[in-house]
Order: sequence, then structure tokens, then C-alpha cells
Amino acid sequence: MKIKSNCETCMNYFYDDEYECYTCAMNLDEDEYRHFIQDTFSDCPYYRRGDDYTIVRKQI
Repeated sequence: MKIKSNCETCMNYFYDDEYECYTCAMNLDEDEYRHFIQDTFSDCPYYRRGDDYTIVRKQI
């Protein structure tokens, strides 16, 4: 069963200071990356739900 996802609530979504944008921490293949860039990655196999507290703890 695939999970419907939103990158903004995913544990693998973080701000990259070098590129000055949000990106996915997972190694995406070409097709996955295209979906990520076009914001059409609705059933990501790498999606890990994180609440606000968990995500902030990871960034510190």
C-alpha cells in the first residue's frame, strides 16, 4: 500500500544552506526527482511522517 504524502511533513525534507532551498535527503532516481521538482510526488516510497517537534529536533 502506497502512502499519500506531502513533502513538508516528511522527515526527509530539509533546508539545504548550500543550495538555499528545501530538498529531499533521499537519493532519488531521475523519475522520482522529476516528480519531486514538479511537486507531483504524491505517493513517495521514502515518506516518513514527522510532527513539528520531531522535525525541529532533527534540525538542531
